[in-house]
Amino acid sequence: METRQALLVDAFAAEPMAGNPAGVVPDANGLTDDQMRAIAGELGASETAFVLDSEDADRRLRYFTPEQEVDLCGHATIAAHAALFERGAVEAGQHTMATERGVLDVETKADGTVWMEQGEADIREVDCALDEVADALGIDVATLQDVGADLPLAVGDTGFPWLLVPVNYFQHLSGADPNPSAIESLCESVDAMGVYAFTFDTIGGQSTLHGRAFAPRAGITEDPVTGTAAGACGAYIRRYGAIDSTVEQVVVEQGHFLDRPGTVKVDTDGLEVWVGGRAVTTLDGSLTVPAVDADDEILEV
Repeated sequence: METRQALLVDAFAAEPMAGNPAGVVPDANGLTDDQMRAIAGELGASETAFVLDSEDADRRLRYFTPEQEVDLCGHATIAAHAALFERGAVEAGQHTMATERGVLDVETKADGTVWMEQGEADIREVDCALDEVADALGIDVATLQDVGADLPLAVGDTGFPWLLVPVNYFQHLSGADPNPSAIESLCESVDAMGVYAFTFDTIGGQSTLHGRAFAPRAGITEDPVTGTAAGACGAYIRRYGAIDSTVEQVVVEQGHFLDRPGTVKVDTDGLEVWVGGRAVTTLDGSLTVPAVDADDEILEV
């Protein structure tokens, strides 16, 4: 039976068993959609990146959750390029990758840090009741009203649409008791895939904000450290003037409540977004690929 190399790589972390684990298949050429979905389910990470040849870029990346394909995934992109760099498959410098969101740039630094272009952030304000949002997150509505006076609820999209919800203090964000079905309904009502709740009240002194990501519509109860959410949120707070213009880089901390702390760096002018971070390979092995189901093929007679 056919086997492929498969990795688990902890993204946005400098130490193993931290950050956000992503599956990586360094050579996915020839795999069908069903095979990629099955591999993603077997690896069990929130997303798995499949690396393929491309005529339009240095490589093509496709991303699957255990349930479905998504257009772009920040932490899986960082994980894939860090793993390829670690194995000598890519060199330090600028690269291009083809995705469902178009051809994007990636830069690999000599120290293994990977920066990826997310393109222009789409930020659109949404009209939904704060009490509905608070109920979905399991927090007091008053915790949203303080910052809500200056920052409107909005969906931020750099490849995966997140409902961005500012919370006043860390203790209230830490005490959230989210209701997955309510979050799913809320997201459906505003055409988002997940909720990203964040606060400017942080653990680390160098951090700009602390975030938590909930995406039950994609089969993710809570995501440890999220590149697309951090990028969209960074553009959002920059666009609405929520951080001083002298702050060059938005530093996002996340994952502490899942015992997988990590850091995402965001470089944005409020429109274009780049996110960066480190990654560590924690598992490197071979995976047996399920055979293509002949019953699913369309036969012509």
